[in-house]
Amino acid sequence: MVDITHKVTTLREATAEAIVKTSSQATIDAIKNNEVPKGNVFEMAKAAGLFGVKKTPDLLPDCHPLPIEYTGIDYEIDGLDITISMTVKTIYKTGVEVEAMHGASVVALTMYDMLKPIDKNVEIGIIRLKSKKGGKSSYKINSEGLTADVVVCSDTISKGKGEDRAGEAIIEKLKSLGVPSQKSIIPDEAEEIIKKVENTTADLLIFTGGTGVGPRDVTPQTLEPLLDIKLKGVEEQMRSYGQNRMPYAMFSRSIAGIKDGKLILALPGSTKGAAESMDAIFPHVLHAFKVIEGKRHD
Repeated sequence: MVDITHKVTTLREATAEAIVKTSSQATIDAIKNNEVPKGNVFEMAKAAGLFGVKKTPDLLPDCHPLPIEYTGIDYEIDGLDITISMTVKTIYKTGVEVEAMHGASVVALTMYDMLKPIDKNVEIGIIRLKSKKGGKSSYKINSEGLTADVVVCSDTISKGKGEDRAGEAIIEKLKSLGVPSQKSIIPDEAEEIIKKVENTTADLLIFTGGTGVGPRDVTPQTLEPLLDIKLKGVEEQMRSYGQNRMPYAMFSRSIAGIKDGKLILALPGSTKGAAESMDAIFPHVLHAFKVIEGKRHD
C-alpha cells in the first residue's frame, strides 16, 4: 500500500454516479409501485451500497481502510434510466473516490439482480466519478515567484564538527514545491539570528535548530519579539503533527509568524523533526502570502 503517513488529515468528499438502464416502462412502474418480486428495489440497493462502501478496502488490495463518516445515496428516474448518485465523506489523509465508485457499482449490481427476473434486457451503463474535493486539487497553492532562505542554527555544525541534514531536508521540500532557496549556517547566537531576519531579501525565512529546551536553544525567544504577527495555528499544527508521530515533539518550541510581509518559521534541528514540520504545514502555509497581499480566503 502507498505510504500516506506523511499526509495531513482533511475533510474529503467524493460523489460517484452509475446508471441502470431498463427496457420497458413496466419495469419502472414495478419499481415505483414496489411490485418487484424480490422486494423494494431502492431500499435493498441502498443497503447493499452502504455495505459496498464499507467493504471497499477488503476487496481492493491497495485501498486504505478509512473511517466512513457519511454515505448518501440518491436515485433519479429519467425515462427508462435510473441514475444512482453516491456521496461519501471522511476526515482522513486520503480520498474516498474509490469507495464512492465501488458503492455506486454495488447499488447498480443489486438493482440489476433484483430486476432481471422481470426485465431480461436490463443493463448497467456508465459508472464514473462525478466530483471530489478535499485533497490536493482543492487546496492549490501558487508558489511562483517566491524565494526562501534556510538558516541552520547549530554551534556544532557552524564549527565544522557536524553535518547538516535538517537544512537539506527543508531545501528538498521547497524544491519539490518550486520554491528556490539558499542555505546558511550560524551558531546558536541571538545576534546572528537577528542579523538574518534583518538582512534577508527572501519571502520565506526558515530557521532550523535551537527550538528545544536546552541552554543554547535561543531561536524562539529571539524571533518572537521581532514578529509583527504570530501564526499560532501554524505552530500548533507542527506540534500536533509531530506529537502524533513521536512523544518528544511536545518539547518543540517551533515558531511561525510574519515580519515586514515575510513569512518566518523556526523548525526543530533534527532531520526528522524538520522534515515532519515541513510536511505538516506545506504547501498550505504558503497561502499566507495571498492573505498578506490583502486577498480573501477561498
